[in-house]
Amino acid sequence: MLENKNIQEIITHIHKNELQVKEVVQYYLDKIKKLNPSLNAIILQKDEKKIINQAEEKDNLKDKSKPLFGLPIAIKDLSDVIGIPTTYGFPGSKNNFPKQNSLFVDLLINNGAIVIGKTNSAELGVGGHTINRLFGPTSNVYNLNKSAAGSSGGAASAVAAGLLPFADGTDQMGSCRGPAAYSNIYGFRPTPGLIASSRLSHNSKLPILTTPGCFSKNPQDMSIFLDVIVGKNSSDQYSFNLDGTFKDTFIKENELSKIKIGWLSNMNSKYNIENGILEMCEESLKKLNSENILIENLKPNLNVDVLWDSWTTLRAKSIYDDTVNMGIKDIDSMTFQAIWEYKKGSAINSENIELALTQKKKCLQQINKIFENFDLLTLPSAQIFPFDKQIQYPTEINKVKLDTYHRWLEVFILSSLLDLPTITVPVGFNKHNLPMGMQIIGKKGDDLKVFAFAKKYEEIFKYSNITPN
Repeated sequence: MLENKNIQEIITHIHKNELQVKEVVQYYLDKIKKLNPSLNAIILQKDEKKIINQAEEKDNLKDKSKPLFGLPIAIKDLSDVIGIPTTYGFPGSKNNFPKQNSLFVDLLINNGAIVIGKTNSAELGVGGHTINRLFGPTSNVYNLNKSAAGSSGGAASAVAAGLLPFADGTDQMGSCRGPAAYSNIYGFRPTPGLIASSRLSHNSKLPILTTPGCFSKNPQDMSIFLDVIVGKNSSDQYSFNLDGTFKDTFIKENELSKIKIGWLSNMNSKYNIENGILEMCEESLKKLNSENILIENLKPNLNVDVLWDSWTTLRAKSIYDDTVNMGIKDIDSMTFQAIWEYKKGSAINSENIELALTQKKKCLQQINKIFENFDLLTLPSAQIFPFDKQIQYPTEINKVKLDTYHRWLEVFILSSLLDLPTITVPVGFNKHNLPMGMQIIGKKGDDLKVFAFAKKYEEIFKYSNITPN
């Protein structure tokens, strides 16, 4: 019965006492039992009896009006849930039990959600592919031998396979956008601060690079999730409110012809992108153009080398600080990627940071100039199709060797460095049935505009109707 119902329908039935929470939870638990062994998307799952008991307790409550009442949620294993270890997929943290929940986790619970476990993550959140030594790799829903991307690959695969109604992620260098592209779903990186986060140890000299984000099969489902967790929070000085809600934001038909989108393609041939990806994105853009949405091919005045230098400096310093704050003593016990960032970050001084911030400011001025003439910008959501899940990271694209472990993630830097709200939307499948996505990018703070467009996009393409084989 639940198989053919959307998330809003399920919530409405629960609110009206037409559907028991126990039924809903059992439905998702059964799907997890069936599909998760091959996907390895959900880890550290609570005892099923305890989960069902929680569901029964909610069924006994008179007030079922909370927005997420009775819906099961699994939290990415980089965020904290009391009673479940936050391992980061790192052997040295397997017994790391937090004393309090992450801010957004409290909001989810307070709004009726039932936390059932964790979703798998890249080890220490570094690398762009969900693989770690504690739990192994997460599989791609459309090809179990392929990567689900990362670091939020567990969350994306779980949503794509229907193991969860929606899921949280974190995004620094595409960790929500890449997994969404590899799973044929929507993945959102908001303007940093829109979803409050604990930043007690944040280096005030560094910009906010990482933000919580989320996944869903369609933007409408995502809006239910987002409206619960966004907004100003006294525990996060960088947090802020939006003038409106995600649920109620949309684009009217008579407004379509006024939308102007800039296609950045491969950034003047500076980004190495696997053959076939640009063509898939351009097919979707042609369809949008036929809907009276103006699409223009851009050759932006953006120096990608400056973007890269600024980003890699700030990222390495940020990861170095995180490593120190985590109290990891044996640096050599970390993954190659984490060690690479740690060593680079340890050598970065105040002058290096000032240069990186100056570079960032210059790039921001350039992108804001572009936004004077465009509502939104687009880029591919990956530079390579899903790859073998057993490898740590791709080493070449189109037979060109990559000079760092994360050069294949370069397409995500623009949004991450310049605080631009971005959502990955699906663009279909290649001849090998592997999915791909495209980034819809807005100006800082234009989260509702980005989201409204994603709703219209899903209305046009209906990618959420596609189910895994």
